[in-house]
Amino acid sequence: MDTTAALFYLFSAVLLLASLRVITARSTVHAALFLVLAFFNAACVWMLLKAEFLAITLVLVYVGAVMVLFLFVVMM
Repeated sequence: MDTTAALFYLFSAVLLLASLRVITARSTVHAALFLVLAFFNAACVWMLLKAEFLAITLVLVYVGAVMVLFLFVVMM
């Protein structure tokens, strides 16, 4: 198995575990942080697929804007 396939399986496994923790976390702040982890792993999968623009867009838009807004509302 080459390194790309191994990285894909690693990122996919972490993405699945983070997604499961998003829906099972008791604290909304922990759920939001697990969602950030899931977004970063999804971006890593996009990078493996040679779709750098989509990966950067996912990180900038979702992690940079939506998650900051979500955490701001939760903290209010």
